[in-house]
Amino acid sequence: MADGVGMRRRVLLVDDQVSYRRLVARLLRSGGFDVVGEAGTGREALALAAACVPDLVLLDVLLPDFDGFEVARRLETGSAAPAVVLVSSRQREDLRDFSNLVLVRGFLGKAEFTVEGLVALLGER
Repeated sequence: MADGVGMRRRVLLVDDQVSYRRLVARLLRSGGFDVVGEAGTGREALALAAACVPDLVLLDVLLPDFDGFEVARRLETGSAAPAVVLVSSRQREDLRDFSNLVLVRGFLGKAEFTVEGLVALLGER
């Protein structure tokens, strides 16, 4: 995948399910993304985001310590400002409004996740 407007290469995966992270990491790598880190909690995500400086954080909404909305809010105050795409096994309609979170580019359901869908979402803005 070539670099371009709206296309992100360095990805931090945040999900408490290791098997899902492994699957998505393989999909992303095969699609030309560089997975620079994986985290299972919000705290790990914030530490890795500071260390790895990703362009994109693929962020599960439900995490064991605090939710993805809080992680996205905290990323806004950091020195790097990665794009954030929220993911969840829940439907978009079941989640609270995230339009006030500056870095959040959108939402993808876990069951429907594809690299093509991610690229399309990032290219919309």
